[in-house]
Formats: sequence, C-alpha cells, structure tokens
Amino acid sequence: MTGENGPVEDVTERLVVITGASSGIGLAAAVELARRGDRVALVGRDPARLSAAAADVRDVSGSLPPTHRADFSSLDDVRKLADELRSAYDRIDVLANNAGAIVLHPVTTVDGFELTIQANHLAPFLLTGLLRDRLGRMVATASGAHRVGAVDPRDLNRALLRYWPMRAYGMSKQANVLFAAEAARRWPSIISASYNPGAVRTRFASGSRLVSWGMRKAPFLRTPEKGAETLIWLAHADPAMIVNGGYYHDHAVRRPMARATDRALASALWEASERAVGLSF
Repeated sequence: MTGENGPVEDVTERLVVITGASSGIGLAAAVELARRGDRVALVGRDPARLSAAAADVRDVSGSLPPTHRADFSSLDDVRKLADELRSAYDRIDVLANNAGAIVLHPVTTVDGFELTIQANHLAPFLLTGLLRDRLGRMVATASGAHRVGAVDPRDLNRALLRYWPMRAYGMSKQANVLFAAEAARRWPSIISASYNPGAVRTRFASGSRLVSWGMRKAPFLRTPEKGAETLIWLAHADPAMIVNGGYYHDHAVRRPMARATDRALASALWEASERAVGLSF
C-alpha cells in the first residue's frame, strides 16, 4: 500500500490454519506467526496438548487462539474438520499442512490405507481440496526423506509389503512434494509450495524409547523454531517471490529428486488420491 508519505504497512489481519500445531514445528510456527500479528487457528489430535499449545500462543498474542481437533487416521474426521473450518472462516489466507508422523509398525486405518500415507498425504490432500475455495496459500511440510522410497499411485498401500518405517515415511513425503507441484498446476489461483524443514528435534516416533531418546539428544538436530522458519517465510513472502509449486529449503527453492518432479507421476498420484478419498476436485 502507498500513502502521502510513502509505503504504508498492510495491517489486515491474516488467518493461518496450522495442522499438527500442538507441538514441534507446528507450534513453533503458530507462536511466531501470532507474535507477528497473524491470527492462527490450531489443529491437533490430542486435546490436552492442543490446549497447552493454545496457551503458548496466548502468551505472545494476548488472546487464546481457536483450536480444532482432528485425527488424520480417519478421513471422516478430516471431513468434519473441513466442515468446521468452513463454518468458522470465510477465508483462510494460509493452510499449513504440517501434521505428520513416522509409524514404527504397519498399521491399516479404518479407511483401509497404510497409516503413514493416509496421515501424511491423503488427509491433507482431502482437507486442502475441501477448503480450496477459501484458500490463498497452501504450504506442505515435506522432508529430505522424500528421496527414500517411491510412492506408487497404482498401490497406495505398497509400504505394507516388507514394511520399513523410513520407506513408508519417505513415500508420504514424496507425495507431499508431488501434491504441492500438481496443486499449483491445477489450482493456479492458490499459491502452493512444499518445504524441507531439515532434521528437527520433535516428538516423531514417540512410540520408540530409543528413537525418542535420539530425537532429544542428537546434537545435529535443529530446534523446532529453526525448522519452522521456512514455513513462516512461505506464509509471509510476497507472492512474486514464491515459485508456485516449488520445493523449498532454508528460504530458497531447491530441486527435489527427479522422481518428485515427474509431472506424469504427480498427475497419476492426484487421480489415485481422488479415488482414495472419494471426491473429484
């Protein structure tokens, strides 16, 4: 904006909906975005941790943010969440698809899908599609682990064969990169991007004492605040500075592995995902 004396800051309050906001990167992003003046809405699975996260946001913003509970292991929960968000907000400036998990043992959801691909890809795919007419931007928390494994649109349950947690996780993160790129092509009015937060000290794999210990003690891991920096940047950057559909790391667009840039694969995954969630966007 401009005025008599030059540039004037646009103080319009923006709404950012963050999934996986009760801890780790999601909570760090929520706190910092609220500190910058954004209105944040927190989505999480555990009511107690969600309430604690809301209190952390209140400490920097002065007001308690809205919270929404959803379990991404159930697509019906995702549909209810979308209805709740649509009823609550006429516009969502940024949807941060940040919720994710590493699942240590093979699990099939009530919807019939391997849990990692559902929680990390199908659930955010469905949520984004159901909210697409309200969205200004979509940011997906991906990972450098997208290089591990190969998502197969012909069989979204492929990870259940000779299950290995990192391969299943890598498949889901590859799906995040492909989804953001394809969303930019199919929904060009929405700015879409994925990003790699780096190796972050979070509650991932909390079901394993050994892995949890490593996540707390490993000296090379980033803090959640550091991991959230690119998400925050993508939420605030001038649209002209963002490559729509791009994959980012440390505020810069990067080239993901070749498979994650395959347009035919991205299109096939989109169509397989539509069939999986039972909707055509």
